[in-house]
Amino acid sequence: MRHGKKINHLGRTASHRKAMLSNMASSLILHKRLSTTVAKAKALRKYVEPLLTKSKNDTTHSRRTIFAYLQNKESVKELFDEVSAKIAARPGGYTRILKTGYRLGDNAEMCVIELVDYNEDMLTTAGTAATGAKKTRRRSSAKKKDEASAPETKAAAMDAKDEAKDAE
Repeated sequence: MRHGKKINHLGRTASHRKAMLSNMASSLILHKRLSTTVAKAKALRKYVEPLLTKSKNDTTHSRRTIFAYLQNKESVKELFDEVSAKIAARPGGYTRILKTGYRLGDNAEMCVIELVDYNEDMLTTAGTAATGAKKTRRRSSAKKKDEASAPETKAAAMDAKDEAKDAE
């Protein structure tokens, strides 16, 4: 029984799982987003978020510790140069999982995992929503006004046509 064991083994041996998560974390850091299954994304989030927190402190020890996890010089350099500067003010929650539906072949639930500070579309929409005034939800009576004014405008248009005919 697996009482209290919170790690998802993902149907792999320990070495395969470690290598897979290391490769996925490196790809996430380099490309800022990754398409995968929901189970792998949740396991990756637990793997990569402590590394992102550790990258905020740029020391030789933290670089070596992160390299032990990632095994990729380019991703370590990218993490400490660009990513850590962008996430410096964020107190956690560096990744976002967006579900995208089900895979055609085996019906596995798919998603996109991305670094939160790098999705420009969501940053702009969140910025405009935060700066805008708070709106209350009310039923619009604009339709009733439009319908009421529509016969008047039609009648006015008919009167104008009649007057044009009379003028001729």
